[in-house]
Amino acid sequence: MTSIPYIDEARLWKRHMAMARIGALPGGGVNRPALSPGDAQSRSLLARWAGELGFSVATDPIGNLFVRRPGTDDTLPPVMSGSHLDTQPTGGKFDGAFGVLAAFEALQAIHEAGIVTKRPIEVVSWTNEEGSRFQPGCSGSSAFTGAVPLDRILTAVDRDGISARDALAAVLASERGMAVRPLGFPVAAFLECHIEQGPRLEEAGLPVGIVTGIQGSRWFAVEVLGEEAHAGTTPRRNRRDALVAAIGMVSALERLMHDEEDRVRFTVGRFEVQPGSPNTIPGRVFFTIDFRHPEASTLKRLGDQVDAVCRAHAGPCAVTIEETFHSLPTEFDPTVVAAMRGAAERLGIRTLDLSSGALHDAKFLQDVCPSGMLFVPCERGISHNEAENAQPSDLAAGARVLAEALVTLANA
Repeated sequence: MTSIPYIDEARLWKRHMAMARIGALPGGGVNRPALSPGDAQSRSLLARWAGELGFSVATDPIGNLFVRRPGTDDTLPPVMSGSHLDTQPTGGKFDGAFGVLAAFEALQAIHEAGIVTKRPIEVVSWTNEEGSRFQPGCSGSSAFTGAVPLDRILTAVDRDGISARDALAAVLASERGMAVRPLGFPVAAFLECHIEQGPRLEEAGLPVGIVTGIQGSRWFAVEVLGEEAHAGTTPRRNRRDALVAAIGMVSALERLMHDEEDRVRFTVGRFEVQPGSPNTIPGRVFFTIDFRHPEASTLKRLGDQVDAVCRAHAGPCAVTIEETFHSLPTEFDPTVVAAMRGAAERLGIRTLDLSSGALHDAKFLQDVCPSGMLFVPCERGISHNEAENAQPSDLAAGARVLAEALVTLANA
């Protein structure tokens, strides 16, 4: 049994509120896009807290931020924990930030108690997990693990025409003097804390969830091209209405994805109609598809039908379908899951096993090192919303389990 010190619940909450002031919205949420001035400010705040405790800070070519406490054998690969600091445009205070701040609180608690670990322990803030500004998301973790080439990530462009390469350069320029590591290095284990973003823990009245895996995802971008024409003079038989065709596609996909067990997750999250004039027949529609399922066979069976369904409902319009992301379901490492369960048991904290419906950075880390996740409840399961909320006691419970598990893994 390890001697994990008291996790300072008030200090952890205070840091959440300090981070939430960066990009704060009137409704109580946060808008802190990846590689924005607000993102740079949040990184600077974390680096300042680390410096005050004597921890070293470094970054890498994709802008991941690392806070390190050395081990007795500093040549060993570190045990790592963290998440992300970027948010959705109308995001909440806890999505991502909790994982970074819980890891930092755990590191400080371990350090102040004088606990010695064989391996170094590192806190990481991954770049652009959300993908709201630059698509796809999880840029930092996917580049770090080699899942996506760095050059491909940096060519992404936001809606204002700014490239990820230029935005990243501006952030790194503001951090002159910070150590820069090569992209990717051996990691002994990775743990990520996160709010659940679902209702099960709250419904069960439990403070911590042990995440056993992440469901698979397939994302598509669909462009429908018709012909703009006058709304008042063009007969229906002569129309090439891109919106009518797109509605037919989405309706057919909704029918395809319906399942009585309610395990399929199908979302059209972006839908753009051009030219957007009340009296002009739409000539172009662009929409996105986010399809997820925990079973690889179902992910393949339904995802492989998206192209054919869209083409079958294009009518007189042309359609282009591009699959932009394909991620198989992930099962987390049994040794890391056991370390988290054991930590919770020693602390007397009741847990619930869960599968994650959302994609997280830990999915990419599992491909290169033993990884796992902890969830804590969020009010009514709401996330990606300014109303997102979590209780200080639950955040602290997650940090306690994390700290105990980190010491166990760092001395393995």
